[in-house]
Order: sequence, then C-alpha cells, then structure tokens
Amino acid sequence: MQRSALNFMYSDPVQKEYSRLAERYDSRWSFYVNATIGETLNRLEINPGERILDLGCGTGALIQRLLQMAPEIQVFGIDPCAEMLEIAKQKLSKSVDLNLGSADNLPFPSNYFDVVVSTSAFHFFRDPSQAIQEAKRVLKPNGRLVITDWCDDYLTCKVCDFFLRCFNRAHFRTYGVAEFQTMMQDEGFQRVAIERYKINWFWGMMTAKAVKETSAK
Repeated sequence: MQRSALNFMYSDPVQKEYSRLAERYDSRWSFYVNATIGETLNRLEINPGERILDLGCGTGALIQRLLQMAPEIQVFGIDPCAEMLEIAKQKLSKSVDLNLGSADNLPFPSNYFDVVVSTSAFHFFRDPSQAIQEAKRVLKPNGRLVITDWCDDYLTCKVCDFFLRCFNRAHFRTYGVAEFQTMMQDEGFQRVAIERYKINWFWGMMTAKAVKETSAK
C-alpha cells in the first residue's frame, strides 16, 4: 500500500465523513444496508473454497452475511476508514483479513480473487475507471465482479446525487445503467449484465455483474 494510514486520516474526505458516523452507522442505516446486501446476495453466486474481496467493506455487514451463507470461503475486506474497520473487527472472526486502503490501489497480488464484490461504495470512488482496473487486476481469469450502487436513472437518486455533489465532499457521483455498462466494458470486462430495481420509494439501485475474460491480465 503506497499511502499510509496517516495520510488517509488527514486527507481522505470519505475517511473523515465515516470516522464520525462509524459508531452509529449500523443502527442508522439498518434497513438500507440489509436491503442492499440482500439484493446483492440474490445476484451473487458463491462456490465452496472461493476467495472473495469486499471492496469498501465498511462495518463488515456484507462479509458477515457471506460467511453465514458459506463459512468455508475466504473473505478479505478493504475500506478507507479505520473507524469503520474497527467496528467490522468487533463483528468478525480474526480469520477475516481486513485492510485499510483505497479501491484504486489494492494491496493484493494480481489474479488472486475469485470474486470482487462492492455494495454502496462505488459513488465514493474518485477514480472509478482505476477502481475497476484494480478489481480486474486482482481477479483470477474468469473471476466475477459484482457491484451494487445507487442508480442515477431514478429521479430520487439523481436529485440526491446533485445535492451531495454540492454539499458533501465524501460523495463523488452516481451513474446510470448505460454509462456504467460502458465503463465496465471499456475496462475489458465481459458478459456485463446490469439490473436496476428499487428497495423502497426513494432508493433506486442497480447491481452490475461482469466476468474477467480468461486471457485478461
């Protein structure tokens, strides 16, 4: 990892935002977290013995559910906020490898994971193309990328995105289905499929699935 934890603490707006929210995040966002994780898991195939990376793992809610479903898998998490990771450590066993770091500079070797999954984190990524490239790098050939995030095709999310881009430095931007599909294809992913849906009247989501082709590096 090139940037130190100290640099994250003082320069990363996501870290600053969520260091304040960490202690109450799970209770404040319980409906949203449970709903989006449930929708993601409904679209995620897990095979015995696979190695999975949770990109933007936060307090570890997705990892917790993954291990309940398939305790024999090996799960890693990465997040830019040390305080969120501390909450995750309290929930999860020591066998889960939790890392402080950013999506655009993953501290893992190439061709290492069977699955990279991310829920409700992509709208924070300052360099989305680099984040997708890094996900592709660390995936094995035929590895799967699954990303769930807000969908800008819904008016409520479009308005929320505009407001947050004006007033919240942690937020970067949201994407619509067509733009997100193009982005993933431009970075070399194959079999890109994106489904959009609502979890309630306000939150419009999408889950994208894609595969790293066998010959990809």
